Amino acid sequence: MITYFQAIIIGIFQGVTELFPISSLGHSVLLAWLFNWHGISNGETQKGSNFLLFLVILHVATALALLIFYRKTWARIAKGFFKSVAERSVDTPDGKLAWLLIVATVPAGLVGLIFQNSLRSLFAKPLSAVIFLFINGCILLFGDWYQKNHAKTTSHRSKHSVSETTENVSQTITMQRSVFIGTAQVGALFAGISRSGITMVSGLVSGLDHEDSARFAFLLATPIIFGAGLVELPNFFSHLSANMRGEMLVGAIAAGIAAYISVKFLDKYFRDKTLKPFGIYCICASLVLVLVGLMRGSF
Repeated sequence: MITYFQAIIIGIFQGVTELFPISSLGHSVLLAWLFNWHGISNGETQKGSNFLLFLVILHVATALALLIFYRKTWARIAKGFFKSVAERSVDTPDGKLAWLLIVATVPAGLVGLIFQNSLRSLFAKPLSAVIFLFINGCILLFGDWYQKNHAKTTSHRSKHSVSETTENVSQTITMQRSVFIGTAQVGALFAGISRSGITMVSGLVSGLDHEDSARFAFLLATPIIFGAGLVELPNFFSHLSANMRGEMLVGAIAAGIAAYISVKFLDKYFRDKTLKPFGIYCICASLVLVLVGLMRGSF
């Protein structure tokens, strides 16, 4: 069982860490380990557990927050998609972005559908999460280094409008690159690797700047998180979740609010800042957690 207090804390952590490039799954595993919430940490790896369903509900709330924040962009993307289908031609930035998102969603969606539970059972452990958190930090620092040394332009404009981002993405990202970005997201199935982080780095390697890669990452995360959540959502209304439904709803509200605040902050942050602070945080946090684990004899 999970208490209302735990539901709120984990919900806030989920809403923040899902969008900040520091891994929500890794932090949920490590949070339960640090506070000795053994019932919760065991639930991370048990297929069909109420806690896994709880995490799914938090993800749905996070996706809703993203959808609300980028609602005008999604309206244009939907219009562009249906226009491209009707005319059998992709000749607008919105239409191309729609297809780029679809193509990038397929690899992570398929692999996640098939292997998510087995990978979670194998790697949703404190030591694995610490190792992958360290790797995540290295990936983020590599993305910044690559963008600085290999990008065609390293200058940051003070602000991109969302329409400018759509145009920049559609001009820069090819369909092959979108497959690459979608495949890279498979790494997020390992606790400690951030979905948003690895997508942003893939965008940087593909030629986008930090602002456009961040927005593309958040747009791409929306259908993937939604899809994974909606598959399991019917279980929320089954008898299996009856004894935890209130806690799930409270946690979802906390996650949704935290996610909305987070994406609003990050959308502005990446206009002129980089992934470096998050990379340093992940590396430092993993080293500190190794020391904590050794002192506690937990590893």
